[in-house]
Amino acid sequence: MSINAPTSPPAAQADVPASAPPTPPLVAPAATGSSEPSALLRRIAELEAALEASSSGSDLVELHDQRVLQDVGIYRYHHPLEDADAYKDRLSDINTRITRMVKDNQAVLGADMFTFDGSLAKGRRMVADLSKLMLRAYNAEADNCVRSLRSGNISTAKKRLEKSMESIQKLGVIMELRVNPEYHLLRVEELELTADYQMKVQEQKEREREERAQLREQRRAEQELAAEKERLEKERTHYETVLAQLRAKGDDAAAEDLASRLADIEEAIEANDYRIANIRAGYIYVISNIGAMGADIVKIGMTRRLEPRDRVRELGDASVPFLYDTHALFFSEDAVTLENELHKAFADRRVNFVNERREFFFATPAEVRDVLREKVGGLLEFNEEPEAPEYYQSRGRWPSALT
Repeated sequence: MSINAPTSPPAAQADVPASAPPTPPLVAPAATGSSEPSALLRRIAELEAALEASSSGSDLVELHDQRVLQDVGIYRYHHPLEDADAYKDRLSDINTRITRMVKDNQAVLGADMFTFDGSLAKGRRMVADLSKLMLRAYNAEADNCVRSLRSGNISTAKKRLEKSMESIQKLGVIMELRVNPEYHLLRVEELELTADYQMKVQEQKEREREERAQLREQRRAEQELAAEKERLEKERTHYETVLAQLRAKGDDAAAEDLASRLADIEEAIEANDYRIANIRAGYIYVISNIGAMGADIVKIGMTRRLEPRDRVRELGDASVPFLYDTHALFFSEDAVTLENELHKAFADRRVNFVNERREFFFATPAEVRDVLREKVGGLLEFNEEPEAPEYYQSRGRWPSALT
């Protein structure tokens, strides 16, 4: 592949007066009769030594992912698109444009008046050959940056590619060889789109995981409510039969007592039917796990389960070392809205700012109680201090360095 370009970009050529003499050809330092470009090779060796020496200086690029992610903070999309498929389409378009620039010999720019050994043709061949090497080195680094890209460390990859381009270009400075800025911008955009695509895929997977969990929770709640309705209706049928028998016998006192209990069953059936029909109804729970997460961290969530403590017990399964402590269980006819309001109240104190579906917050149970009291009024029951019996009993047997 032969990559030739004007010595200077059009903008620079426009500043040259019309009366100025033509630019003389660039002459290689070794073009004095020697067939071996020793001076050029020495220059390359000097540049490589300079690059090696500079590796311990301020040009170092931070590659430690954890430190970079912490410095960068929340990921911001460079090219906001609707979904992962949209990013794949954009990446395909970018790759097409990159390939076109390479085929058109526009990826690397260089002098076209360079002479070697007194020959302009030899000089152009040298420029073309070194252009190929520079482009191969640059593309290898760009591809490596894409392959090693992780969600959130895009700034490191861009700095790394920029430094690599600067180092590669120093080897071709005599021939005015340089990576086309337009080509470099395409490769940078490829990095940004790849990072955006990875983050979007991660978000979509997390969203799908949460939706599946919500569907399982809702299905389980519906099954519990249906089973409860069936039980209550059987009980109502039984009481109605017994009540009719008592009235037929004339036992009014027993019939009156049974009628009262039947009214309670009717009320329970009505409440159960409301829960089935109204999917926004449910329990708000405030729980903590001092042994797993430390003090002053709470989880604020909601469940539609008939017995909300079953949900709390599930959360304290084998994935955490200790059971959760329950600080509050509050039934709301619009638990969805109430949960959102509580999350907004502690939005700046989230534990996970990347995935907002993780419902953990840096807050004390008392602080949540105060906000909950403002939203719903009086609370019948609220446990401010965690009991954490397993945690406190286990601490005494931990290694002394951990207690």
